[in-house]
Amino acid sequence: MQEDYSNKQRRWYDKDPILSRSMKTLEASDDETQIKVALNLIKIIVEHNLAFSEYTDVNEIIEAVEEGMDERANSRWYDIDRTVRAAINMLQNSPEDTQKIIAKEMAKIVIEKIKEDKDVEELKRELEQQESSEN
Repeated sequence: MQEDYSNKQRRWYDKDPILSRSMKTLEASDDETQIKVALNLIKIIVEHNLAFSEYTDVNEIIEAVEEGMDERANSRWYDIDRTVRAAINMLQNSPEDTQKIIAKEMAKIVIEKIKEDKDVEELKRELEQQESSEN
């Protein structure tokens, strides 16, 4: 028997399993990773959504998105940083078929960023080990 997934979803992004997983991974990421992923998300959303094509600067996009947002929306994990909040809001307001495309791109970005961060951490550890063995 198949479960009715739609009755269990709590958040708008839980409709799409790829998007849901990407959001959970992003939520667990550090602030710097979230911001970098958000900036990439904004670029991807602009590519797929002509409504934002009139803007030339990311800050203009963020300001335009903030103008249309509810001031009370500050309780979600992605509301802490304005860039992340704007990117997620843009994604939420994109058509569902566009969300599916963006979800796949977002998953790739999140995975790459986490790999990159792990590589940086490994490199730092190696450098620290080298320095301690030289002393």
